[in-house]
Amino acid sequence: MKREKIDTYTALIVQPEVTVVEDREGIKKNLDRVCNLIHFGVGYYWEVPVRLVILPEYFMQGVGTPGKGESGIKDQMKKAVTIDGPEIGQLGAIAKEYGLYICGGGVVEEVKEFPDRWFNTNFIVGPSGDVVLRYHKWHIPAYIGLGTSPHDMFDEYCEVFGGDIKTLFPVIDTEIGKLGTMTCHDGCTPEVSRALGFNGAEVICHPGAIQEFEGVSEPWDFWMFTRRTRAHDNMAYLLGSNWGTVNYDYYPKAFCPGHSFAIDYTGLVLREAPYPAEQVLSVPVDIEALRQYRTRTGHNCWIDVRTEGFKQIYEKPIYPPNRFPSGKPPRTLAEKVSICKEVFDDLHDRGLFTPPGGYAAEDISKLLQDRIEHAQKTGRLRKT
Repeated sequence: MKREKIDTYTALIVQPEVTVVEDREGIKKNLDRVCNLIHFGVGYYWEVPVRLVILPEYFMQGVGTPGKGESGIKDQMKKAVTIDGPEIGQLGAIAKEYGLYICGGGVVEEVKEFPDRWFNTNFIVGPSGDVVLRYHKWHIPAYIGLGTSPHDMFDEYCEVFGGDIKTLFPVIDTEIGKLGTMTCHDGCTPEVSRALGFNGAEVICHPGAIQEFEGVSEPWDFWMFTRRTRAHDNMAYLLGSNWGTVNYDYYPKAFCPGHSFAIDYTGLVLREAPYPAEQVLSVPVDIEALRQYRTRTGHNCWIDVRTEGFKQIYEKPIYPPNRFPSGKPPRTLAEKVSICKEVFDDLHDRGLFTPPGGYAAEDISKLLQDRIEHAQKTGRLRKT
């Protein structure tokens, strides 16, 4: 069956000012501001209508990181939302008004099936006003972020939600193309974007809260060069949204210093807001050009994939699954990063890592434990 042609449309990438809130009532300021920025962008780019909007990770609630401002699990649960709640409904009303798909990221979500914890959740609201896709962040960094990854309780999660690659990394086929989403640290390694590509994604919506600590600006523009690679390898648009500025007593205003961008299916950067300030980017999305590009053999990053030689990479786990089952959610960053001790041991035992001079393989996990204990003793990491 021949497919209908998809007209070029405008996508908006919203780079807002975010306030780290203490409870669910505090969300309103962040959400109202984002909604006004969507109204602005839809009106400004009326000639080529906006059909897709990308919002950053934690745009509703914010999050605290190590130090005096570190968030514990109870702190985050105070501001957790449900995906069918009024906050999502507010965005759904705008989506319905303008015929949009809105991708929001890094929502602190309370999931009724697992009520003792929160998930870092992306969602896409469709023109009907309803949620048409929900994705739980897979690669939550061990050293920062207390949301539960499906991998943290993998067996239980799969029993409830399913464990197929199409379930874990969903893509929806819409009248504006095939849409998928990944969150922040998911884009640091190839696997999540590759799973989305495997499921047919043509546009990867990529909410992030990328700190300068992790390399947003030149010379180590890690956020940009890794995501250009993700777009190139999967021959998909990648639309990345970051915070512009933040309001929080324990953060510099430019903690996540912007640099939102739009990258096309060849890895070419189409738009960027390379500064820590509020902004709305627009980019034309041409799905027909992408589909034409994918019909060619030259520099086609999918047709030349030869899978058989790589299966051993993934046969044995690296970061172990099921470490935070029901009744045992991750409560502090120190608790979560402690798991990396055994990961370090395993990587050195395999010979994948080689210890530095003066150290044996078994010393590396003790180094991490010493650092954790010192950080807790001196108030750099929470104990409880």
